[in-house]
Amino acid sequence: MDRDQYYMQLAIEEAKKAQEREEVPIGCVIVINDQVIAKGYNLRESNQNALAHAEMVAINQACEKLKTWRLENAELYVTLEPCPMCAGGIVMSRVNRVIYGASDPKGGCAGTLMNLLQDSRFNHQCEIKSGVLQEECGNLLTMFFKEIRSKRKKSKNNQ
Repeated sequence: MDRDQYYMQLAIEEAKKAQEREEVPIGCVIVINDQVIAKGYNLRESNQNALAHAEMVAINQACEKLKTWRLENAELYVTLEPCPMCAGGIVMSRVNRVIYGASDPKGGCAGTLMNLLQDSRFNHQCEIKSGVLQEECGNLLTMFFKEIRSKRKKSKNNQ
């Protein structure tokens, strides 16, 4: 297992924590100098907060821990391609490198729908690596939504 796979596996463990809470299973870890400095997973439903995406939770935690908003040497590992809000948070916090697992055809802003992380009009750009443990990351999401659809179907049939 290479270094990126190792840290993505940690992000997957965070995603599983979200899944246990019936949250969309997306997880994130932030690494500086081969040390995990922050972890996060989706808490949007639990906190009823639209901003509580895995990346935003982890960025907030990293900034608090380091007592700075600048995460210039950081690598951010996330199981799903960042959305527009998270991509903006990544750019604004000056994360150096973003590594993600599954692409997001409906909201991905690290190359799928658009690429906010490398847009030269911003004063900061990030290195991007996609597809790390892509199948495992994608399967977490696929199974989660399949289970939700199944529960809804059963609920309708029981009415």
